Amino acid sequence: MTMDLFESSSSEPWVEPLCDGAVVLRRFARAEASGLLEAISGVAEQAQFRQMQTPGGHTMSVAMTCCGDWGWVTDAGGYRYQQTDPLSGEPWPLMPAVFRSLAAKAASAGGYSGFEPDACLVNRYAPGAKMGLHQDKDEDDFDQPIVSVSLGTPAMFQFGGARRSDRPQRVPLEHGDVVVWGGPARLRYHGVLTLKQALHSLTGACRYNLTFRRVR
Repeated sequence: MTMDLFESSSSEPWVEPLCDGAVVLRRFARAEASGLLEAISGVAEQAQFRQMQTPGGHTMSVAMTCCGDWGWVTDAGGYRYQQTDPLSGEPWPLMPAVFRSLAAKAASAGGYSGFEPDACLVNRYAPGAKMGLHQDKDEDDFDQPIVSVSLGTPAMFQFGGARRSDRPQRVPLEHGDVVVWGGPARLRYHGVLTLKQALHSLTGACRYNLTFRRVR
């Protein structure tokens, strides 16, 4: 069964506010999905997907790679950005033009003009994968927004408050949805609940997430 049976019947993008400083741009990236997925494959050919370990020794269920000037990594040494892929020692792949363009357009549509990301985290979720509640706080400039693009099978996004203990909103995300948050919402906790088994015509059982950030 493919996910077309579960997706909204509306064909036009629309804006769904989450809170002050945060919106969901429904279907915003759908028209560019094929090009984005092709670019993901190109990035992964240069810097393969891997399941990294947290400082506490936990192996992440989400597989990740990066592109741009900076890549985010986690290992026994902690969480950080660095300019080289730890698996190859080479610089991360250049950020594809289709990534940069979409991120800038989405940020502007979300109320943050002039966004120029220098890092993109590419996450691949297989059924059973999840992302615990966390803050994006390893960047230097919290004045810059976060742009998060969903491709493939649907997921339940959690968007919390300023404290981990704050009860998060549950926000269903479909193929092509983009979440943009910044300003007063920039350091809100967020995560993804366990991905359920499903199939999408473009990605099979997987969900891909592109998270754009300005690190330096």
